Amino acid sequence: MTHRTDEERQRRHALADAAYGHTTARVLPWTTEDAKPCLLLTDTRSGHVSRLADGVESLRLAAAADLLAHAQEILDDPSAPEAELRCAAALLCECLRDALEVAESRGSRLRPPPTTSTPEPAREHTDSGSPAC
Repeated sequence: MTHRTDEERQRRHALADAAYGHTTARVLPWTTEDAKPCLLLTDTRSGHVSRLADGVESLRLAAAADLLAHAQEILDDPSAPEAELRCAAALLCECLRDALEVAESRGSRLRPPPTTSTPEPAREHTDSGSPAC
């Protein structure tokens, strides 16, 4: 699992925003061999890669839910060894990172498309009823 920097997140969002006008850009739940984000440009959410990404995201969220339940059991045990607590904390961090990536990816797909036309700004009117210059 790679740790994303703010710069990488901004790059991912910029790539998604740049492609948004033509197709939907989806940040996939895996990276390239050199740890760069993978984007899928598609007009459909039902393609093979989209379904595969949905499955990976679902597995990551299910693993996080299972780990959360197990970690709670460890925390509830006052005699739990420190090594077990540290291991649970490390795994929780990894699962939280995965869940945040899923949330970012899904959130970017929920953004409304940018408007292509900008509305004309309202003009102020003077007491005489004619537009102010």
